[in-house]
Amino acid sequence: MIVRAAVPNHESRITNHGSIRILGIDPGSQRTGVGIVDIDAAGRTTHVFHAAVNLLDNDDFPLRLKQIFDELYEIVLAHRPHEVAIERVFMARNPDSALKLGQARGAAICAVVAHGLPVAEYSAKEIKQSVVGGGGAEKRQVQHMVSILLNIERKLQADAADALAVALTHAHARASAQRMRAGVALATRTRGTTSSWRSFR
Repeated sequence: MIVRAAVPNHESRITNHGSIRILGIDPGSQRTGVGIVDIDAAGRTTHVFHAAVNLLDNDDFPLRLKQIFDELYEIVLAHRPHEVAIERVFMARNPDSALKLGQARGAAICAVVAHGLPVAEYSAKEIKQSVVGGGGAEKRQVQHMVSILLNIERKLQADAADALAVALTHAHARASAQRMRAGVALATRTRGTTSSWRSFR
């Protein structure tokens, strides 16, 4: 028997007109964190949704994988993200734990790719560096900074906070890439203008 986590299945209260909606995933074999943010053209981020999918009520591990797939599939339907970011798997000391984590991550990726969504991957160090400013930050520092950056007053559950941190990392990477493209385009136009001006001399 499959036991589902209590994840709301409804349309997002925050619309994303002119924004890109990003789904962040912190995969786990006991709990999988989910966080969604919107990023507008100016690079501002807004909190949309977060949850921790509890898998502990399923003793059978294959059913946990199915639950991850089912829950994430439904979350995508409810909130309609444009892009997905997921934490890259790390090498755990326990090979069995690493294997289960990799399988949980695979189930999550399959769920979003089934909707045709692109997936970006970030290491734990990259996420901490992006959100906190240091790759060696502790979990509580990540939780604190996510709350500040997204203006969330209530205390965040750890896995949900990590998922929002993944989404924020992708949002920051997107904004940086956009600024870089804009800078290159401006430099190209400037060189063209300078060349045209000199042709009149």
